[in-house]
Formats: sequence, C-alpha cells, structure tokens
Amino acid sequence: EVQLVESGGGLVQAGGSLRLSCAASGFSFDYFAIGWFRQAPGKEREGVSLISSSDGGTEYADSVKGRFTISRDNAKNTVYLQMSSLKPEDTAVYYCAAGWTPDFGSYYPYWGQGTQVTVSS
Repeated sequence: EVQLVESGGGLVQAGGSLRLSCAASGFSFDYFAIGWFRQAPGKEREGVSLISSSDGGTEYADSVKGRFTISRDNAKNTVYLQMSSLKPEDTAVYYCAAGWTPDFGSYYPYWGQGTQVTVSS
C-alpha cells in the first residue's frame, strides 16, 4: 500500500520555524520526485517546493524562496521541508506528493493526508 505521511505541522508565531517531514512507503521512493503543496482556506492548492529523484535538484515557489529548504533522505524514504521566517500568509494545509516529473504542473499520483501549519501574527 502506497503511503505518504506528513508530520511536523503546528502553530507558530510569525518569524518562527517549522520542519515538515514526509515519510513514504509502498513504492520505489528513490525513483520519484517529491513535491510539497499547500492549500489555504478559500484558495487553490499551490506548489511550494519540489525535489527531483535523480540529481536532487530543487525548485521553489517565488513566495518561499530564501525561506524554505527542501531535502530528501533516500535511506529513510523521507523528504523534509525546513520552513523559516514564517509569515501569516504561509498558513495552510501542507501536502506532500510523489510523481515522476519534478514540475509543479505535472501529475502526482500519490498524496499524503496533509498537515496543518498556522502562523500567527
């Protein structure tokens, strides 16, 4: 059974930090790109960051560049999203997803259930 389980969300003050984790199982993790997406209330889901399977190349949404860092540990089948200098507008449910192409617009067949991040002002 394919599973992606996010953890690490919570309530933090503006300017603070959180580290999200995405633990994967049930598929060949090494061969998949992993993306972090988020959805705020009343807004469409948007891509936040992704990391490729091959060379570990990364991509970030303009809104998080310089504040968020994505990394992966293939030995642990886990991807991390280190979030710093958090802003109230970062408040959303954060999802990780696995796909074949490291592109925000590509199809991601596997999704986690999400973890809530709330940033207070």
